Amino acid sequence: MISKTDIIKRFISYVTVDTESNPNSNTTPSTEKQWDLANALVKELKAIGMEEVSIDHNAYIMATLPSNVSHPVPTIGFISHFDTSPDFTGANVKPQIIDAYDGKAIVLNAEENIILSPDYFDDLKQYEGQTLITTDGTTLLGADDKAGICEIISAMEYLIQHPEIKHGKIRIGFTPDEEIGRGAHKFDVNAFGAAWAYTMDGSQIGELEYENFNAASAVVKVKGKIVHPGYAKGKMVNAMYIATEFINSLPRMETPEHTEGYQGFFHLHDMEGSVEETTLHYIIRDHDKGHFEARKAVMEKLTNELNSQYGRTVVETEIKDQYFNMREKIEPVMHIVDIAAEAMKALDIKPLIKAIRGGTDGSQLSFMGLPCPNIFAGGHNFHGRYEYVPVESMIKATEVICKIAELTAKKHAK
Repeated sequence: MISKTDIIKRFISYVTVDTESNPNSNTTPSTEKQWDLANALVKELKAIGMEEVSIDHNAYIMATLPSNVSHPVPTIGFISHFDTSPDFTGANVKPQIIDAYDGKAIVLNAEENIILSPDYFDDLKQYEGQTLITTDGTTLLGADDKAGICEIISAMEYLIQHPEIKHGKIRIGFTPDEEIGRGAHKFDVNAFGAAWAYTMDGSQIGELEYENFNAASAVVKVKGKIVHPGYAKGKMVNAMYIATEFINSLPRMETPEHTEGYQGFFHLHDMEGSVEETTLHYIIRDHDKGHFEARKAVMEKLTNELNSQYGRTVVETEIKDQYFNMREKIEPVMHIVDIAAEAMKALDIKPLIKAIRGGTDGSQLSFMGLPCPNIFAGGHNFHGRYEYVPVESMIKATEVICKIAELTAKKHAK
């Protein structure tokens, strides 16, 4: 039986360490403070009895749980990331524990009137009677993805303490900078040495995902001309107005707040501007590769049209691919998804097989030669003050890891 007290203690010890990543940094990890948790995790892995524990100069952590069976079993892996999103502060996290949640609104911060309500966040309703860990309303929580790390280490500790559970060789890996899209960039797939792996980086209990967005970033720079406004007629070109034309020319309903499921979008997530120069930062997302390419083409066509309209280059758009839909890499080895689904069913968890409206380290790793579906870690409302995680979901995720290891060994027994 996985200890609820131990899960809570371990998780809180992780989230109270600030590991926010920084997209504007060129180092790996992108922030020095990520080393604080990374080094602590190395010590903990050694303390619980893991072998071949290593950390490289970029803070990528790997460790091994040796096989305890005599027959050959494919080496499998479990992976999570220890950075938190730069979208919202992860400094000075003060977790709150809500025992036996009563199904009503939770006051996260009375002074600032910050309330986590099931009237708005209806997923809360399914966790009535369970123990929730929330924020105090002023920071994110960090369940993305410190819940995943907690579950992987707890599962490894449990398997070490219970050798009667038979399993093959298991490799675990923890990465920096996943939240800024770089988590897999310097991951050494060959050194990891697994036939396949699972990222523990999903949300609600039961999630099992092997499809994700195709993703690209777009930086749109608009050039204007600054002239004294009193003498500007026929001379001033206001970059902010041209940027507004660009924004309004994209499909208004194809944005994150108007889409769901397999629907793609254009997302303007940042902008800064003046008369002389305005910059728009977009992300482009679509599950369908053809639609994805079409979205990029739309932005390029719009750029050309505006330049033609103004008779000179007023708009420059730079589009960079970030990651692709891992479905094409997972479908040839669908047995790895089937094993995870079977493990969940054995634990009375209904598998929720769906597409990720985002990406994980697993999407990039799959294209690097390590097929890597994504499994729930339990958290909700990531990247903000309303983030929470049910402890029971973390326990179930820990049990799923153990069961996958056990089923993999069984299926390869002679």
